[in-house]
Amino acid sequence: MTIAPAVINATNLGCSLTCKELASSIPFYRDAIGFAVEQSFEHDGKVVAAVISAGDCRIVLNQDDGKLGWDRVKGQGFYLQINVPSATDVDTAAERIKATGARLLDEPADRPWGVRMFQFLDPDGYKLGVSTPLAG
Repeated sequence: MTIAPAVINATNLGCSLTCKELASSIPFYRDAIGFAVEQSFEHDGKVVAAVISAGDCRIVLNQDDGKLGWDRVKGQGFYLQINVPSATDVDTAAERIKATGARLLDEPADRPWGVRMFQFLDPDGYKLGVSTPLAG
């Protein structure tokens, strides 16, 4: 495979997630993970989307309209990695998530590839992780 240089000067990457119950997803990302609600959008008096952020990370949460079916699998093969400055931040995030009653897929641990990390699922089944590089 030939390595080619980037032709775009990207500064960060955001994403948009479709939520079955936005009213549950917003508090999960705010309270369990620690994101701030930057902006919300209403339609007919009901919140239908929210922009959440933490540092340079930005996620748009959208209310699912059900047109593709309520029981469809979301995020299969998709993984979001939240990078934090230190191992203490990884451990603190894990404790905060568990304190809300959410279950981790694995506990924080130092991995052979040089990071401390753990993984969890959000209320819609999207897989996320929190990690930091280990001091080498």
